[in-house]
Amino acid sequence: MMGDPNLLEMVEEEGISTDKEMEFSIQMNEDVSSRETSFLISEETAFQRDKQSKDSIFFRDGVRQIDFVLSYVEDVKKDLDIKAERRREFERNLRKSGLELEIEDKRDSENGKTYFVKIHAPWEVLVTYAEVLGIRMPIKENDIPRTQYTPLNYMLGPVKLPATVKHPHPEYFTAQFTRHRQELFLIEDEASFFPSSSRNRIVYYILSRCPFGIEDGKKKFGIERLLTSNTYSSAYPLHDGQYWKPSENRCNERYILHKHWARFSLFYKEQPLELIRNYFGEKIGIYFVFLGFYTEMLFIAALVGLACFVYGLFSMEANQSSTEICDPNIGGQIIMCPLCDKMCDYWRLNTTCSASKLSHLFDNESTVFFAIFMGIWVTLFLEFWKQRQARLEYEWDLVDFEEEQQQLQLRPEFEAMCKHRKINPVTKEVEPHMPLYTRTPWYMLSGATVTLWMALVLSSMVSVIVYRLSLFAIFATFMESEDSLQHVKRFFTPQLATSLTGSCLNFIVIMILNFFYEKISAWITKMEIPRTYQEYESSLTLKMFLFQFVNYYSSCFYVAFFKGKLVGYPEKYTYMFNEWRSEECDPGGCLVELTTQLTIIMIGRQVFGNINEAIYPLAFNWWRRRKARTNSEKLYSRWEQDHDLQTFGHLGLFYEYLETVIQFGFVTLFVASFPLAPLLALINNIVEIRVDAWKLTTQYRRPVAAKAHSIGVWQDILHAMAVLSVATNAFIVAFTSDIIPRLVYYYAYSQNTTQPLSGYVNNSLSIFLIADFPNHSMPLDNNRDFTTCRYRDYRNPPDHEHKYAHSMQFWHVLAAKMTFIIVMEHIAFLVKFLLAWMIPDVPKDVVEKIKQEKLMTVKILHDFELKKLKEKWALNHNIYAKHVMMEESKVQLAKSTI
Repeated sequence: MMGDPNLLEMVEEEGISTDKEMEFSIQMNEDVSSRETSFLISEETAFQRDKQSKDSIFFRDGVRQIDFVLSYVEDVKKDLDIKAERRREFERNLRKSGLELEIEDKRDSENGKTYFVKIHAPWEVLVTYAEVLGIRMPIKENDIPRTQYTPLNYMLGPVKLPATVKHPHPEYFTAQFTRHRQELFLIEDEASFFPSSSRNRIVYYILSRCPFGIEDGKKKFGIERLLTSNTYSSAYPLHDGQYWKPSENRCNERYILHKHWARFSLFYKEQPLELIRNYFGEKIGIYFVFLGFYTEMLFIAALVGLACFVYGLFSMEANQSSTEICDPNIGGQIIMCPLCDKMCDYWRLNTTCSASKLSHLFDNESTVFFAIFMGIWVTLFLEFWKQRQARLEYEWDLVDFEEEQQQLQLRPEFEAMCKHRKINPVTKEVEPHMPLYTRTPWYMLSGATVTLWMALVLSSMVSVIVYRLSLFAIFATFMESEDSLQHVKRFFTPQLATSLTGSCLNFIVIMILNFFYEKISAWITKMEIPRTYQEYESSLTLKMFLFQFVNYYSSCFYVAFFKGKLVGYPEKYTYMFNEWRSEECDPGGCLVELTTQLTIIMIGRQVFGNINEAIYPLAFNWWRRRKARTNSEKLYSRWEQDHDLQTFGHLGLFYEYLETVIQFGFVTLFVASFPLAPLLALINNIVEIRVDAWKLTTQYRRPVAAKAHSIGVWQDILHAMAVLSVATNAFIVAFTSDIIPRLVYYYAYSQNTTQPLSGYVNNSLSIFLIADFPNHSMPLDNNRDFTTCRYRDYRNPPDHEHKYAHSMQFWHVLAAKMTFIIVMEHIAFLVKFLLAWMIPDVPKDVVEKIKQEKLMTVKILHDFELKKLKEKWALNHNIYAKHVMMEESKVQLAKSTI
């Protein structure tokens, strides 16, 4: 059989390199004329639009299912003819590839402007590309029993889903589909054998490689380029029905998902993961598995964190340090040095009574325990996730999944931009190649852009610090002069006012910078022209994570590790830019301010993110429907309803992962300062799961199904953050918390045997002679009836031989801090490595099931081939007998030779 030369040229332009696709294209070429003829007949057939169901997902004949939809609006500009020619060529090549098309005229659309091109993949196309993409299909029902319910599962009955929803389909033994072995597979109905997710994945694969002409001497192909040039306005697979009601005569998985998953009243229920995977594909499915597993693990951390918070709450009144600070005869008699130059006055320590009690909520004995516990928790989380991921690979037939099937596939944009060709040393095939010197300028621009924006983040943080330094004096002066605020000062101190306003301002700056950087990083990554989809996502992930890490965490790192550490002392304060005096910590330490900073950024980000995810698509879709001159989805067709929804996009899942990973950083990196962080994350994730489910099922077009066997590069990022969290929490306990100085005083300096911490507050404050104040920092009104003031540090008094030098207690405390860091890190890492060694990445029962299933699959394939061979040989018994005799002769010859 000879193929059309034009068809062969088209295949070459598409970049199709597999023999299977080439063979299929040649076979399909003979039927092109007959299909086009039947298509034209159907186009000319009179069609009554009002007689077709508005919820139909079929062609006008009611038989052929719509697998994909393209839409466009005719452009009245000068490039109208160019776009029309691209569409004609593209659609002609789609038909040559075997797809069937049906066009809805703009006069039949609700707005009277939009054309819709409906695409159907016939059986011949599906079986061929299922083989090309290595899609696994059922060959026999799996008789391996499911995991039995344990007593704990029965106790958790209320959170379980109905069995028909949790497991909508039986389990099967599967094998990679091949059209030459169709009899092997359980094909009861060709129309329903391939699920809709596999069908739209196959059609999108063809669309992404279909050519539409040669322009400027370069081959142009792929639906993405046509969407970018506005030749088509959209391309999407259809939802299988309405989400608020079931469809007639067919299963509506969208409705089932909305009923059992995408409702906020079901926040306590488990997720229908099998159904999510069947409808949206494995890549989206594994995201919800990860988010659900992370939320379950957060429940344990939240309980322990809440217990630590409750301990701090109940022990707050009995705290010796707070008692001394609040005592009028102790804290009321201690005169503190001014917190700013000239404008600030001396103040009494008991004015921070409420702040000291608040500090004890988060800075108590349980802080050390919780920091160590979270180091163990994060290790268990990552190790158990590996096991959950391995079990998922088995359950979803991803054990032998090869990443290069999709992620390592060449991007159409890369192929279009390449002028060079190079032989792949592995496949020995000619592939597009882009020399390094072509990309180098873009790599340099990309690195410079990321560096510039991170510098911008740091400069904005410095600006907020300057704001705090300059505003503190104003707050202090105003609150001191206003008599009406004297009672408020007990709770709302100048330090707290400055901290709250500074944190809120910092959060606003973070969100603004983040908005602009997202746009720039996506554009820069495209300009780098990554070779594969994996390279594209990895490059974008690196840019976005580095920036957001600096953007969200820089202010927390500053408060935790830098604020109050290089302040100096009243005679010789340190100054920023020789103008603003460095910030001091509260007498109770900087932990409260770190908690405040962390709370505002974490809660603000989560609330803003959930509102944005819920409100934006709702408002966007309402506006689209309003432009379509209707507010009722009952008035127009299924493809028009989906057309008016928002696009999830290739990077929709990327931003969901990024949001979760940034939250993971808040939960782990600074959790020693805020034990309620896991609880806040848990509440957010419970809402997040339902918000994501709601928007995917109701507000977004159906995404193109894609495969994935893991969460990819995000897992490496989580491991890196887990290791870093051990160090950050150790440093927070040592240098930001007040626990180590209290322990040193308790064991080395206390002289009170009944109450060892009695006198700690007085011991932690050094003495300064007011007469030693330099002129530029001396308060304006320095006429006082006291001669000394106190400040937080361990320095020698004015009458010492080495006055104001660090005392021996300072070095004892520093040595204790460093010892604690070393011991805690070694213990945490030792436990981490022991747990990682003890917990296998793949559970034993999963290993056994994988081996058992492989054995059964091989047996089924062997029996099938043997049966087929016997049937073939039975047609010619003589040939079979002769073959047997030849084999026996070979065996005898081999024996005699031996």
